[in-house]
Amino acid sequence: MSKTQTDTRTQHDAQVDSFEQPLVNHLIELRRRLLTSILAIFIIFIPLYFFANEIYLFVAQPLMERLPSGSTMIATEVASPFLTPFKLAIFAALFIAVPYILHQAWAFIAPGLYLGEKKFALPLLASSIVLFYMGVAFAYFVVFPLVFQFMTSVTPVGVTMMTDINRYLDFVLKLFFAFGFAFEVPIATLLMVWSGMTTVESLSRKRPYIVVGCFVVGMLLTPPDVISQILLALPTWILFEIGLLFARVVERRRTAE
Repeated sequence: MSKTQTDTRTQHDAQVDSFEQPLVNHLIELRRRLLTSILAIFIIFIPLYFFANEIYLFVAQPLMERLPSGSTMIATEVASPFLTPFKLAIFAALFIAVPYILHQAWAFIAPGLYLGEKKFALPLLASSIVLFYMGVAFAYFVVFPLVFQFMTSVTPVGVTMMTDINRYLDFVLKLFFAFGFAFEVPIATLLMVWSGMTTVESLSRKRPYIVVGCFVVGMLLTPPDVISQILLALPTWILFEIGLLFARVVERRRTAE
């Protein structure tokens, strides 16, 4: 690192140390950013509500395409045809607003970060958004077709598979969040090493336990079928190895500095 860069970092870090505000001011700013995030979700929700049924059909497509001939989805509650697409539109607005919400969180904590922390945290924030959406896409395009094909193939003879629309939505939302957060494993690995909670060598020694933990988490977060459990556990393990690889780079750079 050059002398100019060192001086710039020192000046910035000194400003951070000298910049102090009362706790009340921080709470007021936090409230403002929370209200702004809620308003953003509401603004996104308004146009989505008018396409709630179309969005639900898109989400239900992986199952609808694999239902036996003559089978359909059903609504077992009086208000389900209205409430289920309504709930989906809210969650869709939340999914879309995630980058803005995280931006608000970043804007709240950034003034208290040192320059080196900012350079590390900003790419990490962007990567976490991309990885979350990748997890959701992986669940929809890879996991759902395989799971629903398996479910329909094991349906006993004489039993008609007719899934309730509300229960189906709860099922897919659970998997969306499970895979979205599972894809954050590289970020969690990097943060643990960067913060000093653990080291790459320590995580490497604990690899067998982590692999078992991936399968346990897959068992708890997915339906009781082997396919979805494996499809969650294996990517989580692979992503852990990727995070470990990047953590080695972080450690080497820290040592070099």
